[in-house]
Amino acid sequence: MKERRVVVTGTGLITPFGIGSEKFWDAISSGRSAITRIGEFDSSQLKCQIAGACYEFDPAFFLDPDDFRRMDRVSQFAVAAGALAVTESRLPTNSHDTGIIIGTGLGGITTDDAQHALLHTKGPRFVVPTAIPMIMYNAAASHISTRFGFKGPGYTITTACASGTQAIGEAYRLIKHGYADAMIAGGADAPLSFGIFSAWCALRVLSTRNDSPATACRPFSHDRDGMVLAEGAGIVILEELQHAINRYSPLYAEVLGYGSSNDAFHITHPDVDGEARAMGNALKDAGLPPEDIDYINAHGTGTKINDLAETKAIKKVFQKRAYSVPISSTKSMIGHAMGGAGAIEFIVCCLSLKHDLIPPTINYYVNDPECDLDYVPNVPRGQTLNIAMSNSFGFGGTNAVLILKKLICGGAL
Repeated sequence: MKERRVVVTGTGLITPFGIGSEKFWDAISSGRSAITRIGEFDSSQLKCQIAGACYEFDPAFFLDPDDFRRMDRVSQFAVAAGALAVTESRLPTNSHDTGIIIGTGLGGITTDDAQHALLHTKGPRFVVPTAIPMIMYNAAASHISTRFGFKGPGYTITTACASGTQAIGEAYRLIKHGYADAMIAGGADAPLSFGIFSAWCALRVLSTRNDSPATACRPFSHDRDGMVLAEGAGIVILEELQHAINRYSPLYAEVLGYGSSNDAFHITHPDVDGEARAMGNALKDAGLPPEDIDYINAHGTGTKINDLAETKAIKKVFQKRAYSVPISSTKSMIGHAMGGAGAIEFIVCCLSLKHDLIPPTINYYVNDPECDLDYVPNVPRGQTLNIAMSNSFGFGGTNAVLILKKLICGGAL
């Protein structure tokens, strides 16, 4: 079968900036921060007391009370973002030709935390009977497919911070090779519960700039001291090009390439060669040389080791071009949403292409002699954009990269 072209026809976002793509884009394109002090629990005993929380999210806006009470927060995020994407794309529901792939790094960890607390403080009989279907990793995908009647290929991906990117990449492949006409894909995580947040603090990778939350996350800046944890979801609708044209769907961008790799190196430390392979594989899949990339949305977590590894990997792939391609980390503004991060950043690339605008890496205060590329520091940059790359590199050594191209006025076909 001839390989088919795959386009993005809808986006849905639940982020610390609020609900929807329009509000999100207005904030990140202005270089604002959504990082605040934690309000979900008492963090006074923890070294890190800041996060990117979705305070404006109200599940009752998207779900009946009986439904959302049986869902972990991660599923609520995913269903809400999915509803926004389906509405925007006008994708028909109840279809055997539409599948779903959702990525999550932690699944229903909020419910897991709460039920363990009940178990150890009150006893086994206080654990709720809905705990397992709320905690299981594939709950989010199941709820979305059930709500909209999507009966095509479906599964859940959990590869830490690469989960959302891999979900979109694998969905793209299913459409490209004829296994589905449309896919709903993306990622979600809700890690702001006391137990999991405490575990992240113990790992000593979080920023401790508690007195200045908005300036805490400083990717690629020499004075960076760690990442900021966040919650949220990004969901997109992918369709075969002619399928989308026949429906007069809105067209955001065309997915050109997807690359993945395993480091086979270390459970938490990144490997330059592994990251470079993923970028190289994406370029090969897209049939593009590095010179064609106009913008890279970096994984850019704000930790010393991750930012340096990504910088070296970009240099390895792009050679001299590395110094002139604009790179930015939008985690500097919303934090790291784990399995949701890559999907959110893929949508950033869609919106950047649409608006010919590169969001900045905010809080870039001190040049790092080892991280010496163009990170679009502090202010957005207007620039004609045609092709963008989105990087995601996860714990466990899983790397995933997506490449997408602008579609001009639904044209450039």
